[in-house]
Amino acid sequence: MSAAAGAAIAAIANAIKASGAVVRVQPEDFANILSRVEKPLVIYNTGGLFKTRHQYLVSYRGFVFYTKTSNQIDLPKSVEVIIAKSIWIPS
Repeated sequence: MSAAAGAAIAAIANAIKASGAVVRVQPEDFANILSRVEKPLVIYNTGGLFKTRHQYLVSYRGFVFYTKTSNQIDLPKSVEVIIAKSIWIPS
């Protein structure tokens, strides 16, 4: 393995460590998790080239839960929302 390839692998590993555990869930499951959080803080982004997509992140018990949907989720009024310019999830 070349030094450049080793550096690239290390950079990917560090990015994954920095992001923590991100769990992708269905929008229905995201809403269920959100109802369990005492003071929820949701990171939200909307975008898309050909059709609108809504992305949501919330932290619960040390995990970050993520969902993406074409329909906006109806968030309770108690949820604090931060609108992000973009959301990047490691794949």
